[in-house]
Amino acid sequence: MTDVDTASMTAWVAPRYGGGEVLRAEIVPRPVPGERDVVVRVHAASLCSGDLHLLNGTPYLLRLGFGLRRPKRRTIGQNLAGEVVSVGGLVTEFQIGDRVFGEVPGGAFAEYVRADAGSFATVPAALGMEEAAAIPDSGMTALQGLRDIGKVGPGQRVLINGASGGVGSFAVQIAKALGAHVTAVCSTRHLEMVRRIGADVVVDYTVDDFTRTDVPYDAIFDLAGNRTLREYRRVLTPDGVYISSAAAPGDNWLGPIRWLSSVVLADLFTRQTLKPLLMRPAAADLDYLAALAIDGSLQPVIERRIPMAETPSAIAAFAEGHASGKTVLIAVDS
Repeated sequence: MTDVDTASMTAWVAPRYGGGEVLRAEIVPRPVPGERDVVVRVHAASLCSGDLHLLNGTPYLLRLGFGLRRPKRRTIGQNLAGEVVSVGGLVTEFQIGDRVFGEVPGGAFAEYVRADAGSFATVPAALGMEEAAAIPDSGMTALQGLRDIGKVGPGQRVLINGASGGVGSFAVQIAKALGAHVTAVCSTRHLEMVRRIGADVVVDYTVDDFTRTDVPYDAIFDLAGNRTLREYRRVLTPDGVYISSAAAPGDNWLGPIRWLSSVVLADLFTRQTLKPLLMRPAAADLDYLAALAIDGSLQPVIERRIPMAETPSAIAAFAEGHASGKTVLIAVDS
């Protein structure tokens, strides 16, 4: 994608709710920074499940805040890495030319994006832009689930259910970096990848049921939501922690709210800890993840690298599910 003039840019726009087919490449005004904003020239962006929810407007409850009949925010994309090209008057963290990565409310699938400076962290010189773009949403979700809620530490036994996807591939590596013994649950075609990124034990869910073993886990990080709470609790130690992420099951109206509510309610009546996870972006967590990547403890798994000009087809493929890591969109002129 290229600029028509210095005051405009090309961005992927969703004029209505739907899938990748509704997206249009449009010429829109190039953003200018507010006092606490930076404007970043996008080098690479990655897809996350939140992009799909905001694009198709499900669960429908989301539309109360994001637009009943059509999206209030027409530009999409939340995860990116790029170069700062302008800064607001109150910004002291960054200057023009800095390489940054982070999660923004929307607009990352474009040539430029504007967001609060607090949304970003510095990309270390040794970390590639495409790898940095793959980190924010998935990496912070895995980190906050395991470190902050699970309190995972050395010697603990941790199970990752849904270990091959974007969040799962980060979770396996982060749990290992925290010193845990990791059991990863995935399908047959992902077994080798999950072993490669460090899982101590890999369970093929098409063959074995991890809830039917006698192995107790100190923490279960659930990214699939394909078992009952009773089944999860059966293989959790008496003081263990069950963490349910946003991939919990649900319908098109309420999404995962009913499931997550049941987790909160069940937590009141057991010695075990049962917690839902709502990731909150934090620049300090981005710095933490970048440091893991630099010391070799974390390697973003990128299944697809696709030109940003092919965003609609990339989203269609991503929506099919069963991903092996992340999909990264690469700006043509980066």
